[in-house]
Amino acid sequence: MTIFQATIIAIVEGLTEFLPVSSTGHMIIASSFMGIASDDFTKLFEVAIQLGAILSVVVLYYKKFFPLNRWNFYFKLIAAVIPALVFGALFSDKIDALLESTQTVAISLLVGGVILIIIDKFFNKPTVEKEEQISFIKAIIIGCWQCIAMIPGVSRSAASIIGGMQQKLTRNLAAEFSFFLAVPTMAAATGYKLLKAYKATPDLLLDKDNLILLAVGNTVAFIVAMLAIKFFIGILQKYGFKFFGWYRVIVGLILLALIGTGYLN
Repeated sequence: MTIFQATIIAIVEGLTEFLPVSSTGHMIIASSFMGIASDDFTKLFEVAIQLGAILSVVVLYYKKFFPLNRWNFYFKLIAAVIPALVFGALFSDKIDALLESTQTVAISLLVGGVILIIIDKFFNKPTVEKEEQISFIKAIIIGCWQCIAMIPGVSRSAASIIGGMQQKLTRNLAAEFSFFLAVPTMAAATGYKLLKAYKATPDLLLDKDNLILLAVGNTVAFIVAMLAIKFFIGILQKYGFKFFGWYRVIVGLILLALIGTGYLN
C-alpha cells in the first residue's frame, strides 16, 4: 500500500463512517479498484483507521463525553454495545470471510437503500426527543439492530439509526446516539483486530512504513469524518434519509453491473 492509496481509503472511511451508506463496503470497493483488497495489511488498515473517525465524534460532541460524571450516559453506551461484542466474538471468522465479497456489499447497499427511501414513512411519530429519555432497554435494542451491520454493506450507522427510530427516537437523536454508540463499538472492534493481528503477524504493526501509513490514515479519517458528520446532520434535517437511500441504490446497481460484466471481482 502506498501513501496515496492509504489517503484514498482514509478519505472514504472519513466520508462514510457516520453516513448510512456503509464505510466498510465503500473501503472494500475502493481497495478492490486499487487492486489491494486481498492484502493482509489493507484489511488491518481499514479497521485501524476507524480510531481517527472515533476521535472526531469525541471532539465534536465533547460536552456529551466530558465531564466524566455522566454515569447514566456511559452505562447506556456500554449496554448498547454488548450485543455487538457478543455477536462479533461468536461469528468473527464468518464476518471476516464476508469482508472479501464485493457482491455481498453490492446487494446490501441496494437492499439497504430501498429501506432508507421508505423508512421515514414508517417511523414518523417519535416520542423520545432527548438522550436522557433513552432507557437501558431501548439502548440494548438499538445495540441489537447494530449487529446487522456486521454484514458488509449494511452500514453500522444506518442499522443503529433505524433501530433508534424504531424505538421512537427522533431522526436527529437517533443519528446522534448512533454517533455516540460508534465510539465504544469501534474502539472495541479496532482494539480486538489490532491485538489479533499483532499475535498472528506482529511484523504488520512493527514495520516502520506501515506505522507511517496508519498515522496518515488516522489523521485523514479524523479530519474528513468531522466534516462528514456536519454534512450528514444538515442533509438529515432537510431531506431525511431519501438522499442516502437513492445513493445506495444507484451505487448498488452500478456495482452489480460491474461484477456481472467482470470489471470488478
